[in-house]
Amino acid sequence: AAFRLLDSCSISCKIHGIRPQVFLLRFQLPMVTTESGLQYKDIKVGQGPSPPIGFQVAANCIAMVPNGQIFDSSLEKGQPYIFRVGAGQVIKGLDEGILSMKVGGLRRLYIPGQLAFPKGLTSAPGRPRVAPSSPVVFDVNLLFVPGLDDDE
Repeated sequence: AAFRLLDSCSISCKIHGIRPQVFLLRFQLPMVTTESGLQYKDIKVGQGPSPPIGFQVAANCIAMVPNGQIFDSSLEKGQPYIFRVGAGQVIKGLDEGILSMKVGGLRRLYIPGQLAFPKGLTSAPGRPRVAPSSPVVFDVNLLFVPGLDDDE
């Protein structure tokens, strides 16, 4: 199933300091599709290192169901998510999508159901539920990789 462009631009633009016109223009770039079926578009390519498998990363994430409703956001919680990338601590599509990012990058991930929540996800009150094996969309900003960033 193809994903349509979501109307979460205003949230992502404010958070990441990108003008809406620039955000939308960057969505006209070609979509990258990996062998697993993960699709992504780089809104901003980072200048820092890419995280090696098993390293901790700090990333801000906005997680949405395909219609654009947010079911989770590190930004709303006021702190980035910190986890070991490639170690199975997050869904497979997020692991795969972050491994090829560079620190400072902003990427939209279109995660197919088999790489998302096979058993579904019950969200916080007032948030949409993620159905089993349903696709999800993540806006991810890779902030830093402890141990690889000289200035952190």
